[in-house]
Amino acid sequence: MKTLSHLAGWLRRPSHRLLKMSAAFLVVALALYLVDQAYSFLRYLNDPHSKSFMQWATGDTAVRQSLITVQRDACPGAPFILPADGFIGLLYADPRGPYSNLNPHQGIDIFSSTDPGLTPVYAAYDGYVTREKEWKSSLIIRVPDDPLHPGTQIWLYHTHMADRDGNDFIVDAFPPGTRELFVPQGTLLGYTGDYNGRSPRTVWVHLHFSIVKDDGHGRYTNELDFNNTLDPSPYLGMALNYHDAPAAAGCLTASSD
Repeated sequence: MKTLSHLAGWLRRPSHRLLKMSAAFLVVALALYLVDQAYSFLRYLNDPHSKSFMQWATGDTAVRQSLITVQRDACPGAPFILPADGFIGLLYADPRGPYSNLNPHQGIDIFSSTDPGLTPVYAAYDGYVTREKEWKSSLIIRVPDDPLHPGTQIWLYHTHMADRDGNDFIVDAFPPGTRELFVPQGTLLGYTGDYNGRSPRTVWVHLHFSIVKDDGHGRYTNELDFNNTLDPSPYLGMALNYHDAPAAAGCLTASSD
């Protein structure tokens, strides 16, 4: 009886009540998280973009070929060319995994139907290439004058151009440490790969392409922060924003502007 009396007294202590309240809060938070995950999963299943993704993941060569966008020339009225041929499977502001509503996709992912090191990557616009010394699969192009917002500087970020072991597919003209090397639009930069850094999550062969804001002092901002990036849709003349993009990518027509 003394043991039960001591236990009751322990539970009546203010500090222990706080512990119980904290535990209850954690249970409620976990339940809300699971509900949100279930909702996200159901939304994913009904998302037409996800259906295309499943077609790409499970389809044969003919199915995959039907999903590939090839746009070597700029779309009418757009300044950029598409930097690689492929299936544009993840869009700008995309909340689907591994991204979320709080951390949406910062650019577009163009998936290749080839093995690593075979699908070419081109400069989307005239600019100056920089490749930091520690970058194994990435380079960035400085565009001094944004063609859609004259007087503003922007940066074009490309990554995943290496195999899973970090052997890069960037052409020899841009070794690590390259700075401010001018390239005209359409210059071959490298080839798509499946390098994902130190992350345990593997990725399919693709190019991640994003438009990064300048910090106002001539440097690119952190591409991992969505707020530091721009919607590539008007630059490529395609509807590439997750919230208004059609299931199939392509140049916008006058009637869809």
